[in-house]
Amino acid sequence: MKFTAQQIATLVQGEIEGDANSSVSGIAKIEEAKEGDLCFLANAKYEDFLYSTQASVALVNKDLELKQSVKPTLIRVKDAYSAFALLLQTYQEIIRSKPKVGIEAQSYVAESASIGEGAYIGAFSYISDKVKIGAHAKINPTSFIGEHVSIGEHTVIHAGVKIYNDCIIGDHVIIHSGTVIGSDGFGFAFENGKFHKIPQLGNVVIENEVEIGANCTIDRATLGSTIIRKGAKLDNLIQVAHNVEIGENTVIAAQAGVSGSSKIGNFVMIGGQAGIVGHIKIADGTKINAQSGVSKEVKHANVSLTGSPAFDYKSALKSQAVFKNLPELQARVNELENKLNDILNNP
Repeated sequence: MKFTAQQIATLVQGEIEGDANSSVSGIAKIEEAKEGDLCFLANAKYEDFLYSTQASVALVNKDLELKQSVKPTLIRVKDAYSAFALLLQTYQEIIRSKPKVGIEAQSYVAESASIGEGAYIGAFSYISDKVKIGAHAKINPTSFIGEHVSIGEHTVIHAGVKIYNDCIIGDHVIIHSGTVIGSDGFGFAFENGKFHKIPQLGNVVIENEVEIGANCTIDRATLGSTIIRKGAKLDNLIQVAHNVEIGENTVIAAQAGVSGSSKIGNFVMIGGQAGIVGHIKIADGTKINAQSGVSKEVKHANVSLTGSPAFDYKSALKSQAVFKNLPELQARVNELENKLNDILNNP
């Protein structure tokens, strides 16, 4: 399937610089693209590849000033990265224009389950009693959907996902392979010399337009709900504990962990391997650097944190600047002490 530069420019509302009839049939990274490919340049550190790439068409920012001539036809847009994302989304929709529908023979669907129009249940999946699956939802092979689970319209459950009983999944949600939704929260009471399990009677609620990466674990609440709010995006290998709430459009990078009953605000950004203790609140717009450990409540919106225990990002940078000079500072202090002792001992 081929597309011309003119067709692409129309879709992304770009301006053509070069041959409008230049066509592409593939998409590649700018440093690897060959003739017939489309690439994009959004990061200035890759600009040198623009002058050597063999791509036929390249998406670039409007304000890019060329240092020399280039081979590909350029399509100038306001934001090359966003335009490229739109192209990928459109391409994905085209190649999936004839999606799978229906229930494959090797799957099990309980008689009491409700399956919406145009939904797909892949082979070796298990759909339990009283499950509700919305129109055009996709349950890919080897998935398990527990009793009384509700899954919204156009939601995609990838292969091997496990969703325990009573959980609620919204519309246009994507959950990637290996993720477990609704496993028991980590609740135990120590009595008479051993730990006793506290029943976890709540559920998990995932609102609309959430995406959850591969091999994440989101625990059910002890009572009430663990909640992932609308538009939140979770990377791979993330642990969300019982009764946590993650706010709208919050993004969390891989290997982060959120302890029980913590409340994460809206538009929060959490870096990889960050850890958040339980029973605290994180204000809207907070940015938490990778590998940071947040041990107390973040009360003020739009602050940036780093370190373990985490504290203000700018203060941390200043502290790091001082820390690397500590040996020199110590030598200067020792020198001053020696001079002072000389003065005191020899008045």
